Amino acid sequence: MFSIERRNAKRRKVERERQANNAPHLVEYYHEAGDPYSHLMVQVLPEFCRRFDVELKIILVAPPPDWAAPEREKLESYARTDAARLAERAGLKFNDAGRQPSREQVEVANTMLSAALGAEAFFEQAEQIGAKLWANEDIETSAHESANHDAVLQDGAEQRDAKGHYLGATLLYGGEWYWGLDRLHYLEERLTELGAATGGNPSPIFVPPSILTGSAPASSGDRPEIHWYLSFRSPYTGIVADRIKALADAYGADLKLRFVLPMVMRGMEIRRSKGFYIMSDVVREAERLGIPFGDICDPVGKPVERGYAILHRAIELGKGYEFAKSFLSGVWSEGIDAGSDAGLKRITERAGLSWAEMKPLLGTEDWREVEERNQAEMLSYDVWGVPSFRVGDTAAWGQDRLWVTEDALKAAASSNDTSTGAV
Repeated sequence: MFSIERRNAKRRKVERERQANNAPHLVEYYHEAGDPYSHLMVQVLPEFCRRFDVELKIILVAPPPDWAAPEREKLESYARTDAARLAERAGLKFNDAGRQPSREQVEVANTMLSAALGAEAFFEQAEQIGAKLWANEDIETSAHESANHDAVLQDGAEQRDAKGHYLGATLLYGGEWYWGLDRLHYLEERLTELGAATGGNPSPIFVPPSILTGSAPASSGDRPEIHWYLSFRSPYTGIVADRIKALADAYGADLKLRFVLPMVMRGMEIRRSKGFYIMSDVVREAERLGIPFGDICDPVGKPVERGYAILHRAIELGKGYEFAKSFLSGVWSEGIDAGSDAGLKRITERAGLSWAEMKPLLGTEDWREVEERNQAEMLSYDVWGVPSFRVGDTAAWGQDRLWVTEDALKAAASSNDTSTGAV
């Protein structure tokens, strides 16, 4: 269901239909007032429209529904922090004021945005409105602007839901979703391949940051620690294991594995649209990074619990990473059934552990206390999903945020060198 071949076949079908109907390259953009990622998007979409021969349809939406934002305050807090980091890296403007715009401010913003739909200067106005929202400045409406924007937002939410997404700052083209600045390059690449670029083969507006894979300059002081919050049921965790280990090795950091239960095993609702988008996104990220992925045996439930019972002991034996890597590769790229003894034995033994010693741990509960501590610690940093990473007090959520972790490692090394007088 989730493979490069299926995706490419669907793309070819969409393009044949577009050409047969002599239709334009239609891109839909879903904008949410009060969403920091949407504020970044309106700063780059004018350039995107200059670079590509597309018809861009702008659709306004309200914040995601409760099922998609189970920890809404943490989501909002982390999104502001993350957007500020992303803006600095991309050369865009966003300042985290430490709080969300008020409901009244967002209402006024939506009134003005609704009136601006269809205007050539929509993005300019949206950027100005967003800047005032985040600066906590008053937004004045004109007399001709209607306050009845509820129908516009409701219609936008219904369109987004019907087409398979739940967030703002999202783009839809030919049945595929692209969330935020981080995934814009995928759409640019696709349109370029279709001959829709107006200037040849343009470089991406925002290139995904890379991380060091060699060895960082030696630093004095204590060995840094990377805390890796992971779940065996997370496909994003599945494609980050090699990279977080390489980053830890490059900086001589101690990689601390902090396993937590998957969201669905913590009582959170994951609807089909969210699961479908995640899996589709992981496929293209794995393809870009050259990471095997796609032969899947979902470990939800008992397989995760069995895995954690062994992982808890493997960490004590100094084999935590080896077992985690073996498990993740097994269930996400090799189709190994971790719920079976044969499958888990294979996963265990190739990690350098004795199956005879590990098998008696299955069904034990010692790992649960550790998982609860890990989960509480993770939540205390305003992140509740995985994979997440922490260096000191700097926490970052997502396999595409390793550059934040690397920046924190660099800052820690610089601080150590300064305090010890190293040159």
